[in-house]
Amino acid sequence: MPGDRPGRLEILKALGDNTRYAIYLELARSPAPLATADIADTLELHPNTVRPHLERMREVGLLQVESDPRGAPGRPQHRYSLAADSPGLGFEPPAFPMLAQMLLRLAEATGAGAEEALRAGEAQGRDDAAPLCEGPHKPCLAALTGRMTDMGFDPAVVAEGQTASMAFTHCPFRELAELRPDLVCNLHRGLVAGFTETLGGTRVAGFSTLVDRDPCRVELVFSDPIEEPIGVPVG
Repeated sequence: MPGDRPGRLEILKALGDNTRYAIYLELARSPAPLATADIADTLELHPNTVRPHLERMREVGLLQVESDPRGAPGRPQHRYSLAADSPGLGFEPPAFPMLAQMLLRLAEATGAGAEEALRAGEAQGRDDAAPLCEGPHKPCLAALTGRMTDMGFDPAVVAEGQTASMAFTHCPFRELAELRPDLVCNLHRGLVAGFTETLGGTRVAGFSTLVDRDPCRVELVFSDPIEEPIGVPVG
């Protein structure tokens, strides 16, 4: 019965927990179902912490579970993946990868290169940062880290004095970036540059792409000494 199925509100409540949201992202990114131990290792949690979260997400229809007979003797291992009919909840729709591929082909056909990609990224970065210039001030490093996190780059930051290095430990566009780093990586570089330029007090001193190093990263210089922003892993 349709009425027996948990509603969207229950799903949103389930994902309102930070740990469950992190688990959801790991499963969304994984090309194959994951065992509890896999998820626990990635998130640096104990499996006993992860299990009730997985069960709660399964109850509201977000996950499906399958048994793997290769588990411990007498106890098949459970593997989890996103349910085929789970709501999109605003995450990347299936058409986006195809659209990205078509845009790369269009760029190749029109002769667009690294410079054009950089300028397009800068324009998007300025648009993204503009609303943050209104209302209460938010430190640029915290704002940039939040934006990169929202996009799925899983940034890791090391900051000292007036400089910071931000490594992108997960590239949501990695497959495309490996095909055309001149376009995709420069879009990303431009995005960071336009974003920080608009917020002010920061400049991009260097940007290493996947061609240069893995993970890719950006080096930032600030006009004032950095005050450690809340929620940014500073080492």
